[in-house]
Amino acid sequence: MSTLTGVGVSPGVGVGPAHVLAYEATVPDPDSRHGGDAGDAEAELARAGRALERVAADLEERGVRVGGEAREILQAQAMMARDPGLADGVARLVEAGTSAARAVYEAFGHYRDLLAAAGGYLGARVADLDDIRDRVVAVIEGRSMPGVPTGTGQPYVLVARDLAPADTALLSPDVVAAFVTEQGGPTGHTAILARALGVPAVVACQGVTSIVPGTPLLVDGASGLVRPEPSDDEVLRAREAAAARKAGQASAKGPGRTADGHAVPLLANIGGPRDVAAALEHGAEGVGLYRTEFLFLDRAEAPSEQEQEAAYLEVLDAFPGGGVVVRTLDAGADKPLAFLPPGAHEPNPALGERGVRLFRTHPEIMDTQLAALAAAASRSSARLQVMAPMVATAEEAAWFAAACDAAGLPSAGVMIEIPSAALRAADLAVRAAFFSIGTNDLAQYALAADRQLGALAGLQEAWQPALLDLVALAAAGAAERGRPCGVCGEAAADPALACVFVGLGVTSLSMSAPSLPAVRAALARHTRQQCHLAAVAARAASSAGEARAEARSHLPGLADLGL
Repeated sequence: MSTLTGVGVSPGVGVGPAHVLAYEATVPDPDSRHGGDAGDAEAELARAGRALERVAADLEERGVRVGGEAREILQAQAMMARDPGLADGVARLVEAGTSAARAVYEAFGHYRDLLAAAGGYLGARVADLDDIRDRVVAVIEGRSMPGVPTGTGQPYVLVARDLAPADTALLSPDVVAAFVTEQGGPTGHTAILARALGVPAVVACQGVTSIVPGTPLLVDGASGLVRPEPSDDEVLRAREAAAARKAGQASAKGPGRTADGHAVPLLANIGGPRDVAAALEHGAEGVGLYRTEFLFLDRAEAPSEQEQEAAYLEVLDAFPGGGVVVRTLDAGADKPLAFLPPGAHEPNPALGERGVRLFRTHPEIMDTQLAALAAAASRSSARLQVMAPMVATAEEAAWFAAACDAAGLPSAGVMIEIPSAALRAADLAVRAAFFSIGTNDLAQYALAADRQLGALAGLQEAWQPALLDLVALAAAGAAERGRPCGVCGEAAADPALACVFVGLGVTSLSMSAPSLPAVRAALARHTRQQCHLAAVAARAASSAGEARAEARSHLPGLADLGL
């Protein structure tokens, strides 16, 4: 079988026989009903309540057993199972005659749709919800969930369609040499736990579950390569490359900079205060993207100014004297908010009233958020910068900057994620104090490729030359007005692409915290001129694959680092 490729999310090399975990959750019959009278409804509701509590207690117990970051993640999952809104949804469905198992399945579906529509960091939480739902349904139906095998005699490579955090938290490098999943992403809790536990891991590896159980596998958790039946020489080379990566990353310390001393601040993307510890651990110089949606989604009332202020201040205080870039609420028809009146039906929410456009329709939401940010900034020594998502025109940039000025926030920037903003970047920079390029949405709109549609993943590739052209235009427009221009998103986590971005004129890079050491090491091995030559070569290419190959030919230090 040929080598498979996925997304490496936890570095290291693991070798062992494949143990394929085959499990498909059952979907309760949509027509499943209970007897219909009050007694039956009460009994069904009690069954659902006991199952939810049993799963919540099990998640808590697992977290206590493992401790550390796993405990926080599993406690958060237990809170999901005990969510009062979820219980109310289950009760309404049961009272209408739905069986307990089906009611739980449908109630979770509402929350699942909210997170899936959000995409990115929040979308990665969908897998957590699915796992809790499936565990509760299994308890109601008297079935057991599959466990990760132990005591097999030798470390094995665990292969699965996906792994739940509850199972991942119990993995040990002494038992599991590595794991590979067909689904998942770099910001999911499963990936986070793999890194915390030190288990090499690859996710989004299509076709891996078709591997015959027992097949020897070589897994490289940094490159994302999965090699069935590797030779001894292949294993040796992989381990040598992993050692080189580890040594190279350990040697690169301090602020991000190129080999000739050009400063490139390396920042962390976070989804809330709980992500701060990882950012600090991996040497983030600040926060380049603080997603604030976690405060707003899945609640009946908007968060108060005081609640928001506390959440912002906790992050600001973690970076005294450093910079923290907060993205204002990015919501709309694709991420509906229960506390706002429903707007008109939008046949294509990605092109509808979202981001800064929503603020213009509901200025009270913006005013409260900006006031909370200003209050938090007044109590911290960190440098707060605020940016608006989905800005398309210079007029929108000026409108947002004026709103920030009125709130006492002097540094107002904009996300560059719509092609028009990149094309007219110099005009937006008249009022915008800085830019941050969101490559996922920019690719979606530039190549007409829905970011949620797996079949079009190739068009979402950040190496697409057309996307690199837009990044170059945005950086040039910013430079023309003397404004900084960063990239926030996992495209910046690719060490080779990070060098290319610097060569295109990008001034800072923000990514998930565990990716920072590799990017820091890659920049430290190359001069600014090498980065420029790599960028020129990538833009001259005619395909994403060619752009990557041409850029790497100008970045020899990547091979030395085993990247």
